[in-house]
Amino acid sequence: MDSLHDTLPRDHFWPLPAHSSASHAPRRVGLEIEFAEVSVDDAAELVRALWGGKICPQGPRDTLVEDGRFGDVKIELDIALKTRWAEDIAAKALGDLVPVEIVTAPLMQSDLPHAQHLVDQLRKAGAKGSRAALAYSFGLHLNPELPAADGGGLVAVARAYALLEDWLRAADPIDPARNIMPFVDRWPDALVGALVAGRDWGIDDLATSYARLAPSRQYGLDLLPALEHLCARLLTDVPDAQLKGGRPTFHYRLADARVDEHDWSIAYEWNRWVLIERVATTPDLLDALASDWTQHHASLTATRGGWVSQVEHRLGQFPDLLRH
Repeated sequence: MDSLHDTLPRDHFWPLPAHSSASHAPRRVGLEIEFAEVSVDDAAELVRALWGGKICPQGPRDTLVEDGRFGDVKIELDIALKTRWAEDIAAKALGDLVPVEIVTAPLMQSDLPHAQHLVDQLRKAGAKGSRAALAYSFGLHLNPELPAADGGGLVAVARAYALLEDWLRAADPIDPARNIMPFVDRWPDALVGALVAGRDWGIDDLATSYARLAPSRQYGLDLLPALEHLCARLLTDVPDAQLKGGRPTFHYRLADARVDEHDWSIAYEWNRWVLIERVATTPDLLDALASDWTQHHASLTATRGGWVSQVEHRLGQFPDLLRH
């Protein structure tokens, strides 16, 4: 579909906006990049050649490039089962359906172009992305640091994502194989409704509602790592298997990893995330979208497509939102 979304830049990285409660320290972001048809060993050698460091094998399916220019980088087959032998069997049986994953240390925003260069070199080496085969379901995960150590800004970003998620999905639909897998589910409507109504929420309100209404990590935006870091005591409704450890970051999983497509870039996916944060830091727009959502969903004939059109209309009233 043609929309304001199509103006998002693909060749440069927008900076994250300033949040009112944020610290002045530059926020970093960790990346997780999935792909097929380049082995763990070859990907590790490529990382070492570009960023330096020492290759240190960790096991039969993973290795670490230590002390490189941008910190330690882990390269692994992205499979996690209860036992090592089960992982061995699954990895052999599934072949390229199990992606290789590169996991970076937290990068400065100014270093993100180097991550794009890494993707360019993976493409030249023959790496394949999410749409290269019907059964591939590879993702790019972005892990931006929270705006403030105390969680300031988190609720606003959650509200912005809740209001924009349908529009983001409609503007650039995710790969069908990923869409049917339980990795990037939509946030439940009950959570979206609660966030819309929660204009004055604090972190505790978000944590208790998220634990009750969305107690899983398998969403396009997974807030459990951040909430476990900030207030684990409030997550008693979340199954233990979903609590993998807290960290002061968002975990944005919505993006495909189309590493073999020349018109795809990390910058494009990063700017989609920055747009969410720009809405979160534009109170008039956030309030207007919340009001729109309430009115739209009060109608007996409300549709998801109608809501997408309403979001597009409202965003068009804030032209500075998409400034380059």
